Amino acid sequence: METVATKAGVSRALVYKHFAHRQELLGALYERESSLLHRQLSAAVQECDRLEDMLRALVRGALAAQATRSATFVALAAEGARPAGQRSRQRRRDGGTLRYFTDQAVRELGIDRALAEPAMRMALGGIASVLETWRLRPTVESARSLSDMYVPMVMGGLQVLASHH
Repeated sequence: METVATKAGVSRALVYKHFAHRQELLGALYERESSLLHRQLSAAVQECDRLEDMLRALVRGALAAQATRSATFVALAAEGARPAGQRSRQRRRDGGTLRYFTDQAVRELGIDRALAEPAMRMALGGIASVLETWRLRPTVESARSLSDMYVPMVMGGLQVLASHH
């Protein structure tokens, strides 16, 4: 806490006024970073009109965040900074993302909601695999290649669903 106060140019007492202990401070930092990332990804997705572009924006944003912010999240997670309440907030955010993409799949591709929701859940869950694969070769070229692979795979699967129902 002393280091934080010194770096911030404030007294240690002021830091303790806002954060009872180190874990509370780290938890607040984790939530701030998580919320910022969600807002950035949401803004990029909402600028798009088509599902394909939405998926591309989301996966590219996730890859960019992995390249620039992963060290922050890894360090915070290693310190046990992710507070229990943050998990439920993240689940709500993820639920909103799923609904947004599901709604677009229903509108754009005419997929029945009962099929679109689990399909989009699987598709969005696949981004974790994209990130894991990128970490094996963390380059700009690899990120572009993975994005160019992920989006057509998802769209192809969704189009097959749409054509069979």
